[in-house]
Amino acid sequence: MNKKFLAFSFCMLFIFSGFSQTEKVQYLPDFDKKLYHFGFYLGLNKNDFKVDLQPSTILNPDIRVQPTTGFNVGLIADLRLHKNINLRFEPGLISNSKTITFNHLTGARDSVREIGSTYLHLPLIFKFSTNRYNNMRPYLLAGISYDYNFSSNQKNADDNFSGEFRMKTSNFMYELGIGVDFYLYFFKFSPSIRGVFALNNEIVRDNASNGPSPWTSPVNFLGTRGIFINFAFE
Repeated sequence: MNKKFLAFSFCMLFIFSGFSQTEKVQYLPDFDKKLYHFGFYLGLNKNDFKVDLQPSTILNPDIRVQPTTGFNVGLIADLRLHKNINLRFEPGLISNSKTITFNHLTGARDSVREIGSTYLHLPLIFKFSTNRYNNMRPYLLAGISYDYNFSSNQKNADDNFSGEFRMKTSNFMYELGIGVDFYLYFFKFSPSIRGVFALNNEIVRDNASNGPSPWTSPVNFLGTRGIFINFAFE
């Protein structure tokens, strides 16, 4: 997914950079000279799980994840470091849901887990912009983020043997993205698309006292990977 996303991002940047406009009046000509500014964003996300299985297990596991579309909302604090580099803090809330199906198990109660999640998303992002051309300016995004999962169930004493799928509350991600600033009469509008990828294993193992778990024992790594489409207003 990383390679495909990066290839798509560079293609989009090339297209935007080569986009031709006739010369016209520039809106907000001094906007990018500010040391700092603020804004907000709204958006959509589609978060999946990357699942890596143990090299060899007795269960011959088959685990599938079906994501759904969620939403993002948050604030923007932007600090100008250089005429082409900004540091951004974008705290927000992310909501989405996923269905995990353990096809090697029988029975609906055992084989399906519905994962509804709400995250406090705290990304620290570097924004690398091209020079402005009329009223548009393409850019790349790269950074790291911390996610607090309000729906993790990490401290729940019940596990999958009681029908509870547990995940870690605190998680770390890296983010890569691309977007374009459009300078309008009263504000700057910035659509962007970015990929988000987990750095740590998010799964919480089932209680060892219950014996090997057919849900968590086959899993070597389970981490978020997703696509965000954000619309920023600054």
